[in-house]
Amino acid sequence: MVTALEVPADLLIKRVAEKLKKMPQIRPPAWAYYVKTGVHKERPPEDPDWWYYRAASILRKLYKRGTPVGVERLRTAYGGRMNRGVAPEHFAKGSGSIIRKILQQLERAGLVVRVRGKGRTLSPRGRSLLDNTAYEIMKELAEKNPELRKYLS
Repeated sequence: MVTALEVPADLLIKRVAEKLKKMPQIRPPAWAYYVKTGVHKERPPEDPDWWYYRAASILRKLYKRGTPVGVERLRTAYGGRMNRGVAPEHFAKGSGSIIRKILQQLERAGLVVRVRGKGRTLSPRGRSLLDNTAYEIMKELAEKNPELRKYLS
């Protein structure tokens, strides 16, 4: 069986984002189109579908980690270098509000479950979504490259 870690991350995230876009529980709030994704960014994202890509990326991170993950740890993962003018750059965390809202939406969709006092982890439904999507991607890749067929059985 193909897992979500055996296919290229960019293809998986793109495909899962398309599936999340069809779910009614996952919708960007009104402020999502003009807000920055962290204090270290200078402008908001240019892609209008960035909310779905971030949600798919969070799902993959939860899958990869396996153990419960909190908002603070995800803030660190989505942080980056902050330009401070002539002063040296320092690391800054990403937006906690964005991550929290996405996790709440994923919970309502049944893809994530909360572990009291520890964070959130993937539900069996979320794991299934990622694994099934990975299998679809691997099938497409195997059509182009016959050497990959051995991973499908």
